[in-house]
Amino acid sequence: MNERLRGQYLIIVSILFALILNFPLLSLFNRPILWFGIPLLYWYLFIVWLGLVILMYWYWTRRNHE
Repeated sequence: MNERLRGQYLIIVSILFALILNFPLLSLFNRPILWFGIPLLYWYLFIVWLGLVILMYWYWTRRNHE
Protein backbone atom coordinates (compact mmCIF):
# COMPACT_ATOMS: atom_id res chain seq x y z
CA MET A 1 0.00 0.00 0.00
CA ASN A 2 1.49 3.32 -0.95
CA GLU A 3 1.79 6.31 1.38
CA ARG A 4 -1.17 8.15 -0.10
CA LEU A 5 -3.55 5.25 0.53
CA ARG A 6 -2.22 4.86 4.07
CA GLY A 7 -2.96 8.49 4.78
CA GLN A 8 -6.44 8.20 3.30
CA TYR A 9 -7.11 5.11 5.39
CA LEU A 10 -6.16 6.93 8.60
CA ILE A 11 -8.32 9.92 7.68
CA ILE A 12 -11.32 7.69 6.94
CA VAL A 13 -10.93 5.79 10.22
CA SER A 14 -10.59 9.06 12.15
CA ILE A 15 -13.73 10.53 10.58
CA LEU A 16 -15.65 7.29 11.16
CA PHE A 17 -14.80 7.20 14.85
CA ALA A 18 -15.50 10.92 15.23
CA LEU A 19 -18.99 10.30 13.84
CA ILE A 20 -19.53 7.24 16.02
CA LEU A 21 -18.54 9.21 19.14
CA ASN A 22 -20.68 12.22 18.26
CA PHE A 23 -23.94 13.37 19.90
CA PRO A 24 -26.68 11.61 17.91
CA LEU A 25 -25.27 8.13 18.46
CA LEU A 26 -24.21 8.81 22.04
CA SER A 27 -27.76 9.88 22.88
CA LEU A 28 -29.05 6.51 21.67
CA PHE A 29 -27.00 4.77 24.34
CA ASN A 30 -27.56 7.30 27.14
CA ARG A 31 -30.39 5.33 28.72
CA PRO A 32 -30.93 4.25 32.33
CA ILE A 33 -30.14 0.63 31.41
CA LEU A 34 -27.59 -1.31 33.40
CA TRP A 35 -25.79 -4.30 31.97
CA PHE A 36 -23.85 -6.24 34.61
CA GLY A 37 -24.24 -3.17 36.82
CA ILE A 38 -22.56 -0.81 34.31
CA PRO A 39 -24.52 1.86 32.38
CA LEU A 40 -25.11 1.17 28.69
CA LEU A 41 -23.31 4.37 27.65
CA TYR A 42 -20.10 3.20 29.33
CA TRP A 43 -20.31 -0.13 27.53
CA TYR A 44 -20.77 1.66 24.21
CA LEU A 45 -17.80 3.98 24.80
CA PHE A 46 -15.55 1.11 25.87
CA ILE A 47 -16.50 -1.09 22.91
CA VAL A 48 -15.99 1.76 20.42
CA TRP A 49 -12.62 2.62 21.98
CA LEU A 50 -11.57 -1.05 21.95
CA GLY A 51 -12.63 -1.29 18.31
CA LEU A 52 -10.45 1.69 17.45
CA VAL A 53 -7.46 0.18 19.25
CA ILE A 54 -7.90 -3.19 17.53
CA LEU A 55 -8.36 -1.57 14.12
CA MET A 56 -5.24 0.55 14.51
CA TYR A 57 -3.22 -2.44 15.79
CA TRP A 58 -4.33 -4.50 12.80
CA TYR A 59 -3.48 -1.65 10.44
CA TRP A 60 0.02 -1.06 11.86
CA THR A 61 0.97 -4.73 12.04
CA ARG A 62 -0.23 -5.30 8.49
CA ARG A 63 1.60 -2.19 7.36
CA ASN A 64 4.88 -3.35 8.91
CA HIS A 65 4.69 -6.72 7.14
CA GLU A 66 4.51 -5.21 3.67
